Amino acid sequence: MANVKVNAVGDQCPIPVVKATKALGEFKEAGTLEVQVDNEIAIQNLTRLADSKGLKSRSEKLGDNLFAITMEVNGPLTMGGEDLSCHTDNRGDFVVAIDTDAMGRGSDDLGRTLMKGFIYAVSQLETLPKTILFYNGGAKLTTEGSVSLEDLKSMEAQGVQILTCGTCLNFYGLADKLAVGSVTNMYVIVETLAKAGKVIKP
Repeated sequence: MANVKVNAVGDQCPIPVVKATKALGEFKEAGTLEVQVDNEIAIQNLTRLADSKGLKSRSEKLGDNLFAITMEVNGPLTMGGEDLSCHTDNRGDFVVAIDTDAMGRGSDDLGRTLMKGFIYAVSQLETLPKTILFYNGGAKLTTEGSVSLEDLKSMEAQGVQILTCGTCLNFYGLADKLAVGSVTNMYVIVETLAKAGKVIKP
């Protein structure tokens, strides 16, 4: 299995996509391609490349101004006709507010399954939210062990702001378990909701 890493840190669009396209064209067997970049727009464009080739991909924020997208390659690919244009930021002016780890009323087990599906569906939107807020029981979704971490980290790597209520983390004993995004307070939550063009709640 081939595991290829491409360093595109410091490269401006469309260079990261050009480098990734060249690397994908050289695969002779199944493996993974990891491309490291230093901006969210590059991640968004690389995600589009992976989608256009039918490749499963995941993206993650590794640090300040350091991101990685990993593509799973099943074997040799047919290359050509790739979109090398520089797309603009695909984040919209809306906020998703999540106040529970189980969606809807009734069965909590079903509710947790629905919430996982909801967050995945948000991650697949053509236009991503500007911010996702987590408070009360929703704070559990951004901590270690959450089944939604991969989807949340992927959105964070594409520039989506992930904010979790610090008071809520403390209440549930999860203050040291935050695994994605950053801690916020009720003032910022209210300000974010007030400034949002639209608010979506599951």
